Amino acid sequence: MERRVHVAVVGYGYWGSKHVRVLSTMPDVAVTVVDADERRMAEAVAYYPSIDTATTSLEDVLDRVDAVLVATPPGSHYEVAVQALRAGKHVLVEKPLATSVRDAEALVAEAAGNGVGLTVGHTFEYNPAVRQLRDIIRSGQLGRVLYVDSARLSLGLYQRDVNVVWDLAPHDISIVSFLLDELPVSTSVWARRDIGRWREDVAYLRLDFPSTHAFVHVSWLNPDKVRRTTVVGERRMAVYDDMSDKERIRIYDIGVDPGDIDNPHMAHEMPVSYRTGDIISPIVPFREPLMVQDREFVDSILSGVRSATPGERGLDIVRVLAATDVALATGRTAPVVTGSLLTPSMRASS
Repeated sequence: MERRVHVAVVGYGYWGSKHVRVLSTMPDVAVTVVDADERRMAEAVAYYPSIDTATTSLEDVLDRVDAVLVATPPGSHYEVAVQALRAGKHVLVEKPLATSVRDAEALVAEAAGNGVGLTVGHTFEYNPAVRQLRDIIRSGQLGRVLYVDSARLSLGLYQRDVNVVWDLAPHDISIVSFLLDELPVSTSVWARRDIGRWREDVAYLRLDFPSTHAFVHVSWLNPDKVRRTTVVGERRMAVYDDMSDKERIRIYDIGVDPGDIDNPHMAHEMPVSYRTGDIISPIVPFREPLMVQDREFVDSILSGVRSATPGERGLDIVRVLAATDVALATGRTAPVVTGSLLTPSMRASS
């Protein structure tokens, strides 16, 4: 008989409920829901009768599961994940992996020491459109990347334990570094608290990569939901719009070329020429990124093959986020302290 993987999803909130939905469709997975709120547990059982168990404590089921998926608020990621890792369970942690570099490093060390897999939920790295955009960049179609601009905006959801940078920017930082096969070496931040005095709810980040720069705008206070990444190249430009149903990627054959001033009467104008061409929207076969990610997590348990977003990848992004805290506190550019520019998984995929 095919082996069934027993997965405990800890936290039945916004992301936890999505993971339960996805995992419940997999015939080789048995799902357990863990949430301290009994109303949420009742909701999970009502929506998904196939759930194996529902409980308020992870300890109640830890000895009966193979893996733990942590979808609790970020401030509790470390405590839940380290409990599972020390029990010898494979773990997937929603982004960010932890809320400090020290805790993220400890989780990576615990996973290695206990011989179990640690995966971070950088869902957009499993998005077919993002993967296709990386292929387009690698092919040279866009030419040298001049800069990348990314925006992740919406009205809510305000978080209690992290600011908007730690809540939303992990997606954009992972997307851009995935596209470029690099990690930023430094960052600068502008952020503001508009509602309440507790957490910044709008921010602009500049990320300095070895080869180029990226700019990230994140906000909990915006009338429109925006999920867009623009890659500006010397030859062409490309836009990935996750909110588009049919044209998630558009490649623009447009640009600006430097030129010489031949007419002395035109000396006051910039010596550039503009070029325009076709707009191409390649077909991107849709597969739900969360489904791809969670399926790979389960497969990694069954096969022992390392996932595409291991704990080290999550640690890399936490190091960037920690640098944004320093930049925000000092008002200066802050270096990203990291041991290498590429994680093992990124090297393997290059």
